[in-house]
Amino acid sequence: SDPISEKGVEALRSTPNITVDVNTGLAPDELKKIIGQYHGLVVRSQTKVTRDILAAATNLKAIGRAGVGVDNIDRDAATDHGVIVMNTPSGNTIATAELTFTHLLSLARPVPEAVQSMREGKWDRKTLSGTELFGNHLGILGLGRIGAEVAKRANAFGMKVLAYDPYLTEARAKALGVTIATLDEVFALSDYITVHMPLIEKGKQGATEGMVDDAAFAKMKKGVKIVNCARGEIVHTDDIAAALKSGQVGGYCTDVLDEEPPRADHPLTKLPNCVVTPHIGSRTAESVQRQAVAAVTNLIRAMHGEKPLAQINPEVPVKKVV
Repeated sequence: SDPISEKGVEALRSTPNITVDVNTGLAPDELKKIIGQYHGLVVRSQTKVTRDILAAATNLKAIGRAGVGVDNIDRDAATDHGVIVMNTPSGNTIATAELTFTHLLSLARPVPEAVQSMREGKWDRKTLSGTELFGNHLGILGLGRIGAEVAKRANAFGMKVLAYDPYLTEARAKALGVTIATLDEVFALSDYITVHMPLIEKGKQGATEGMVDDAAFAKMKKGVKIVNCARGEIVHTDDIAAALKSGQVGGYCTDVLDEEPPRADHPLTKLPNCVVTPHIGSRTAESVQRQAVAAVTNLIRAMHGEKPLAQINPEVPVKKVV
């Protein structure tokens, strides 16, 4: 129900006993009317698979998400209805890590501002000179697949990498060339901070929602620069806007917002020291194809009663459909 690479559609259509319909851009009511006839559903991030939709999906057995985040799918409702939910955790790793580093470089060397300056007919070499990444401390929040790739690139640039991740072992930290740090140590010591954690709502174990907020900014070096290519809600919107205005945060590059697409008066889209991209972290040609193929591979395995490669609600048993 969302556009995916044609390679993924071809893989589904070439599988015996599976009939494929591509019907994108459906309004929720339109999807609700037709979802009952389908055993499998493939989505990206546009389709919201709500409890209401799942209640109407009387034949649905599996949902394949072409991407990592599954906050557009009601996991609890899917589990209640016996629908397995699968994602593609490795498909966008390189693409998102590379965009993160693009943002880091844009914070060090103000490329977006320099381009705009030139378009305005200026030749401003003095105020647009920037700084170097070399020798600076980079704090990474979350050292999963993407965070690890960012760490490798930071090491190549001669940065000193601090990593906060509750699941990070000494052996893995050593292999990646990073120093394990507490959250407060990352906040206090870093010149740059990147965010690579999943969004976990407040009140739940390991909550990350709003974890980078006023209290966190108060612990950071004045002028710290932050990159967020994870989820917009992890960095508190109003707090980061205030910190950018006060100069406590020197620059913020984000590929994600708490409201997508943002309203016209969103507090982050007009600030001069904030660079916002429209959630393009996973949108390289290579990544889109990898994610589509991985999503349909998961779906085909599930339809054949085989264990999928990445099921996020493993408590739901896989049942053969074809």
